[in-house]
Amino acid sequence: LVEDDPFWQENLSADLNQEQDIEVVCIASSKAAAVEAYNQTEVDVVLMDINLTENQLDGLEATQAIFSGSRGNVKIIMITSLAEKEVIMKSFQSGAMNYITKSSYKDIVRAVREAYANKSGIHPDVASIMRQEIELMTLTPMEREVCDLRESCMSKTQIADRLHKSVNTI
Repeated sequence: LVEDDPFWQENLSADLNQEQDIEVVCIASSKAAAVEAYNQTEVDVVLMDINLTENQLDGLEATQAIFSGSRGNVKIIMITSLAEKEVIMKSFQSGAMNYITKSSYKDIVRAVREAYANKSGIHPDVASIMRQEIELMTLTPMEREVCDLRESCMSKTQIADRLHKSVNTI
């Protein structure tokens, strides 16, 4: 368990340790401690907070370090209060197997079991964002530009003017 907040450390580890088939073998509260603990401890699944201590998104850096130096098939589940598209995508690009917001606390035990069994699906917290990103990956560069401009709250007319296209084309 990689978590800097004592409240989450205590509650997550207590709840996980109540399960007969799950044991929290180590709690780390920083990126450096997480990498060191992983290198010195036999673990099957890592629960990784994204914002550790005062460093923004250093859980992503720890995930990259653990995943790249992995001794085997490490499974990393991001646990966080963040639900921003960029952070979610960076988590999976860093090697995370799943991503669960802390508001879905009750799903963490199931996610650990699924990850251990290599049956981890994408949690509903992020599934729609992942689906949107995959859909956007199939767009042409021009279609992607239109979508990006639309997301920045431009109207079809404004987009057409900016891209020198007709409103019907947009």
